[in-house]
Amino acid sequence: MNEKNTADYTTKYVMWNKSMKSTHKILIPNMLPWHFLILQEVLRLEGYDVEVLEGDSRTVIDEGLKHVHNDTCYPCLCVVGQYIDALKSGRYDLDRTAVLITQTGGGCRASNYMPLIRKALHTEFPKVPVLSLNLSGLEKNSSLELNLKLLMKLAYAVFYGDSIMWCYNQTKPYETENGAADVARDVAVKFTVEAFVKGGYKNYRKINANIIQTFAAVKRTQEKKVKVGIVGEIYVKYSHLGNNGLEKFLISENCEPVVPALMDFVLYCIINVVNDRKLYGHGAIKAMLYKLVYNVLHKKQKNIIKQFEKEGSFAPVHDFEHLRKCADIVLNQGVKMGEGWLIPAEMAALAETGVPNVVCAQPFGCLPNHIAGKGAIRTLKNLYSDANIVAVDYDPSATKVNQENRIKLMLATAREMLNEKP
Repeated sequence: MNEKNTADYTTKYVMWNKSMKSTHKILIPNMLPWHFLILQEVLRLEGYDVEVLEGDSRTVIDEGLKHVHNDTCYPCLCVVGQYIDALKSGRYDLDRTAVLITQTGGGCRASNYMPLIRKALHTEFPKVPVLSLNLSGLEKNSSLELNLKLLMKLAYAVFYGDSIMWCYNQTKPYETENGAADVARDVAVKFTVEAFVKGGYKNYRKINANIIQTFAAVKRTQEKKVKVGIVGEIYVKYSHLGNNGLEKFLISENCEPVVPALMDFVLYCIINVVNDRKLYGHGAIKAMLYKLVYNVLHKKQKNIIKQFEKEGSFAPVHDFEHLRKCADIVLNQGVKMGEGWLIPAEMAALAETGVPNVVCAQPFGCLPNHIAGKGAIRTLKNLYSDANIVAVDYDPSATKVNQENRIKLMLATAREMLNEKP
């Protein structure tokens, strides 16, 4: 690209503005299939015309490779590929279409996705604005307008999405009737979305109880199966596109995937601001406000855990305060680049709750998460003698066969360990 064109995408691009809310469709890359279905409806109720992209073919990766350097973060390549694939499909009015990306503002390349996306869209889709969803003050002129009410709705949506994902993964591998868990998932999502439409989304005890009961009604076998935790960088941990359908693969291998809650990552981002005050002397007022939000969300999480324990059909999600204690025995909470201390904390918590088998999924070249993920494996194995962890890199050149073969070696050990237990 010549110097003139380079200047164009960095200084001349269509800026999102409030008036576009009523005229533009916003495309959202898919990271968590069921969470994002609920989040999509929440944003629609706020007046945004949004659509979660479903493209997951090799074409998506190829489009990403054409527009993003292959040494760039793999999640960015996947996200850009989904955008380009969708915009080329002919389904959208390119004069009235925008794309949305979430940003944490942390020490990660994800915080710099905006110029990468603008560069990718610049040549073929110069009229498509890029919109950011963040709480860090990034891209102030191109950010989704947020208020306290919308933020609370998004938080509730995350809680419900976690409960659906958690129950589904404990039901699908054991269903006696093929597809019964999928039907239960669709029913739970529909019920949850209706709660937002009717304005009853705050009644989380009722909604969560309904989710649990919906899945508990599915007939399940009592077969003993290998449980496999999935941790790592947030995108490849959750996204079926980013991890080559890892959950589905584990279920096909007669295993139960155990995927930590998205709310854990939300609480991780919040408590890091509080920690920054203690460790580095950052702003007291900001830390106080974040601590208040943390206490509210953590209290709701504890109440949801109590519901799971009282009902008894499914193991509850991890208490985030327990995750913090698990982190402290492996890695200081000041290590917060990328997913930082959360990765070894999740692996330790899984080992303590009967899930010693873990896939640590990382984008190739993601330095912070390789350090906090791969770098902590030896310590975790010293702490938990039965820890059975495999680190798997995901990038456009890595073949699915090689990734799955590495996981199968881990599963062979896991099955031996399962058979040896009395």
